[in-house]
This record gives sequence, C-alpha cells and structure tokens, in this order.
Amino acid sequence: MTEVSTIGLDLAKNVFQAHGANAAGAPIFRKKLRREQVLAFFAAQPPCLVAMEACPGAHHWGREIGKLGHTVKLIAPAYVKPFVKRQKNDAADAEAICEAAQRPTMRFVAVKSEAKQAPAVIFRTRDVLVGQRTQLINAIRGHLAEYGLIAPQGPAHIERLIAQIEDPASDIPPAARASLAVLVCAFRHLQEQTAALDAEIATRAKADDTARRLMSVPGIGPLIATAIEALAPPVETFRSGRDFAAWVGLTPVQRSTGGKERLGRTSRMGERTLRRLLIIAASAVVRWAKRKGVPADSWLGQILARKPPMLVIVAVANKNARIAWALLRKGGIYRAPAVTA
Repeated sequence: MTEVSTIGLDLAKNVFQAHGANAAGAPIFRKKLRREQVLAFFAAQPPCLVAMEACPGAHHWGREIGKLGHTVKLIAPAYVKPFVKRQKNDAADAEAICEAAQRPTMRFVAVKSEAKQAPAVIFRTRDVLVGQRTQLINAIRGHLAEYGLIAPQGPAHIERLIAQIEDPASDIPPAARASLAVLVCAFRHLQEQTAALDAEIATRAKADDTARRLMSVPGIGPLIATAIEALAPPVETFRSGRDFAAWVGLTPVQRSTGGKERLGRTSRMGERTLRRLLIIAASAVVRWAKRKGVPADSWLGQILARKPPMLVIVAVANKNARIAWALLRKGGIYRAPAVTA
C-alpha cells in the first residue's frame, strides 16, 4: 500500500473532511471525521504533511496535530480557491487543500502559539468596541439632525450633541430625550472600556523592549508597536521590508500585461487592523507636516510637493512598515536621516 505523503484537512465545527495523497499527488483516501475523531485519526497516521486553510480554529488544530509528530502548514484560503474543481463541497475543498500544499512555490502561514494569539485578542476586542462606538455616534447624530441639531465631524465633537440631550431647556421632546439618554449611557460605557484597553496596550508597549524600539519611528506609537508584535507573522517570514509592506496591503495591485505596467489601488492584503492603524498614523504625520512645514529637500517635503495627499499618506505608511520590519530583523532604533542645509 502506498504511504500517505500529504493530508488536506477541511476544518468545520463538527464534521471534518480529510483527503490523503501520496508523493505523486494521487489520492489514497477520502474520509469524514467527527470532531472527537480527528486527533485519534491523525495519531494513527504515519508522520506526514498536514495542510489546512488559515481560518478560525486552524492554529489550535495545527498545534494539536503538530504534537502528534506531523508537519502542519496553513494556507491562505485565496491560494486554495484556484485548486477547487467545479463543484464546491467539503471533499473538493480538502482535495484542493492537499493539492495546493504540494505546490513547490506555495506560501504558507506560520502556526501561532497560544502566547502569540493572546495579545491579538486585545486588538480584536478593541475593534469591536470602536465599531460599536461609531454606530452609537452615528445614531445620535442622525436622531438629533431631525431636530436641527448638528455638530462637526469627528468623535471629539459628539459631546456638543450630548450636552443638548442632557440640557432640559433644549427643544428635544421628552420621549426622544429618554431614548437618546440610553444611547449616551452606552456610548460613555464604551468610551470607558476602550480607554481601559488603550491603557493596557500602552502599559504593554512600555514594558516591551521591541515595542519601545518601534516607537522610535515617527508615526508609530504604542498602539501600532504592540499591534505589529501581536498581529504580524514572524519577521523571518518576509525576505525584505518590501515583502512585509506588500503583506500589510500598502502596495498597489498590478494588472500588467504585454510588458505594459498598470498599477491600481492598494492591494489591501494581510492584516487589516494593522494596515488601518498605519494609515491613520501616517495621515497624522502628513497633517502635521502640512501645518508645521518640513524641509523642502527632505523625502516627505519632496513627495508632498509632487503627489496628492492620500497617495502621500499611503507612501508614509508603506515606509513606516518597511522601517518596522528592518528594526525587527536587525535590531537597533530608528535614526532620522540628516537633512542637508
């Protein structure tokens, strides 16, 4: 009997699908597994390559199956999709995962440890809270606009509208005021919870040597420094800072053909939380530079003179991502280049 070389495992909540193939890619077995059968099944298999899509639960199963002596590799779902033949079902997905894992140029996602995954929960939780806070702000704005009460854009100005809700002399009907007070209470509760998470992130950044070195880069504060450590793959995954910036999604999409280069919008690949934080921080750097001014012969001064603001923001975020990779790979702190007089 031919020995299995690669097993593609399609993950699910309860019913898993395994597809085994030999070194030549020929199928050996297709098997459905209940959740409680998975580890016993792999314990009975000879050591081989086990491939899964990088999805919720993949890192857990990767750690558990790896303890049984197998080599575990995770593949981004976008790289598996081209190998699915016609109909999409669990068996076809498992076969596609197995086939994709055997490609010599396939890129894999590193299996994260529990310690590596834990800090990421803070950022996931913060994203949820910030999203809910934004919903409440928009709801308050929308309801008060019906009564002719408006405020400038931005979370900092919402207090003007809250003051109108809490002012008994305002023209808001009592029935609406009671409901709006519920939104205000929920908004302030979310503000407190978000502030508590921000304080925890800042404490972690101050206590971590790597985060302190990352914060030496203009535009990288405690939030981004901690996010890079928590959300980014191991620095050895990338050959250069350009590869890291491309993974974050800060490089343009290429649609080139026939030797003619066509570049589109940013690719938006990789970790969206990290990309968003880098973009927000870069926009603050650019606003400060436009308000306070920068030397005309500096990199930022030259690009501001030639390019539109949003393109400059993405360029600054891209540069910060590449600098962050260099600091993680080579150590040291950031030192700004000298500007000639």
